[in-house]
Amino acid sequence: MGRLSRINIVGIPQHIVQTGHNRLPCFFDAEDYEFYLNSLRAASDQYQVEIHAYILLPNSIQIIATPRIDKGISSMMQSLGRRYVQYVNHRYKRSGTLWEGRYKSSLIDSENYLLTCYRYVELRPLHLCLVENLEDYPWSSYHHHCGDKTDWLIQDHRLFKALGKNRNERCDAYSESFRYRFDRRLIDFIAETVNMGQVLGGDAFKDKIEKIANHRVRPLKRGRPRKKKIVEDCT
Repeated sequence: MGRLSRINIVGIPQHIVQTGHNRLPCFFDAEDYEFYLNSLRAASDQYQVEIHAYILLPNSIQIIATPRIDKGISSMMQSLGRRYVQYVNHRYKRSGTLWEGRYKSSLIDSENYLLTCYRYVELRPLHLCLVENLEDYPWSSYHHHCGDKTDWLIQDHRLFKALGKNRNERCDAYSESFRYRFDRRLIDFIAETVNMGQVLGGDAFKDKIEKIANHRVRPLKRGRPRKKKIVEDCT
């Protein structure tokens, strides 16, 4: 299945992934992580993108965000990428690229997958064996959603707000979801979807996106088209 053209639709959340060149580190100490988060806040404010969840890993980043203007996410990521690369090159007296090409993204069917994607993103430190407890990994929106602190970067999505009448109820309900094992097949499905730039959702959601975007979101089937059968004229 090939990568589809990137689609940006105002009001539809996206799962964004960007990886270091050759999987090499992009962050080297706490100051780097802090600079990236400050830059993300500035770029998201400038281009009117709501950040719902994130994880900064040593050699990659993942963000869940909703654009409020056309091309908001692409503009945000371009601005953020340039600023952070300039910062790293200047601080560490290096030159050249830092990221592995363009960022990858997928549209998310909010009603069915948004909060699942939150967990997918925030569980990465455990899945990558970086920590034994999520509470020990500081560069994530996990602490905001579980009530450890209020993250100035996060704008809560309506579905997170619907988890409870107040912040304590929402955080308790969200924290409860981490008691259950994340299905390995679902992890692979989400990873493959964003890697291929496809839509994370069912047929009804894909129909909706194709109608709004006037653009195909389903990959073409593999293989050559069948040849038409030739019928000999026996008359």
